[in-house]
Amino acid sequence: MAIYIDKDLCKSCKLCIRVCPKNVYELSGKVNKKGYEYMAAARPGDCIQCKLCEKFCPDFAIFVEK
Repeated sequence: MAIYIDKDLCKSCKLCIRVCPKNVYELSGKVNKKGYEYMAAARPGDCIQCKLCEKFCPDFAIFVEK
């Protein structure tokens, strides 16, 4: 299982934080080319692969692989 985040597509909307039932995501503290502080999978081991983050991401920046 792996969580991929395309840092260049992320606009820091924080929807993944809001929809994740296991609190996997947080801000990375780093900025992408567009000037947004992108998200990071801070606790990937807690992921239950519900893929809500992937479904709700408006920029298609998250992919959860089983």
